[in-house]
Amino acid sequence: MIEQELIIPIVIAFIALLLIFKAVIMVTEQSAYIIERFGKFNRTAHSGLGFIIPFADRKAAAVNLRVQQLDVTIETKTKDDVFVNLQVSVQYSVVRTMVKEAYYSLENPKNQISSYVFDDVRAEVPKLDLDDVFAKKDDIANAVQKNIAQSMDKYGYSIVKALITDIDPDHKVKESMNRINAAKREREAALEEAEAGKIRIVKEAEAEAEAKRLSGQGIAQQRLEIVRGFKESVEDFKKSLDTVTHEEIMQFVLMTQYFDTIKDIGANSKNSSILMPHSPGGMKDFQDQIIQGTLVGGKLKESISEED
Repeated sequence: MIEQELIIPIVIAFIALLLIFKAVIMVTEQSAYIIERFGKFNRTAHSGLGFIIPFADRKAAAVNLRVQQLDVTIETKTKDDVFVNLQVSVQYSVVRTMVKEAYYSLENPKNQISSYVFDDVRAEVPKLDLDDVFAKKDDIANAVQKNIAQSMDKYGYSIVKALITDIDPDHKVKESMNRINAAKREREAALEEAEAGKIRIVKEAEAEAEAKRLSGQGIAQQRLEIVRGFKESVEDFKKSLDTVTHEEIMQFVLMTQYFDTIKDIGANSKNSSILMPHSPGGMKDFQDQIIQGTLVGGKLKESISEED
């Protein structure tokens, strides 16, 4: 009898514990529970400790409130008829105040978001050439984000960001693009090399011209000093010897220049052999020609002065 009397309290205690266990719910951070009562939506339970009516209420679903990412790979064609595979990463989250709409409105949210992404990308990319797809991928992503956000907002989903993480053309197209870029860089390298050669040639020519100019100035200065030295030598020579004639002075100057010329020729290592008159007769003919030319020039100058 005593054992039978103890069974009833134990059963009642067990049922009470079971009811308490069924009545208590623990909702984790950044999540929400959909609570239904007799199959109908009752309320949304957010993070923390909560209670429900056992056997009347039930936890229908747990909704994740964190930002989630959906990766969608899309094959489409550009304006210049190039097929490309684009990977679009859509970051989205459930709006905390619209958990009911997010759970009950869409059967498969990820697939339905993917459908919107497919539609928007295939509407934007065919407007652009392949190069523009690479250059304007942010514009495409922003357009996709804007269109999806407008469509999903009423269902309780917030589109945080849409990113184009990969653009993959056909491998033949990529090889062609690589060849084009390689040829372009080779052409630029050839132009730069040619420009460098041009600059080098111009600078060498400028340096040579400057060197010749300075050399000419040096030679002119040298000849001027030689003439001045000859003048002073002739004047000193005439002062010391009153009986010296102009012909003798000219002969002395020519002999001096002749031996200086031979000295310069011998000092130049580039000369191999030079034929020149070196007999006294040859020197006399050379002297007579110069003197004759000087006399003719002097007479011509005097006749011009008389006519004036």
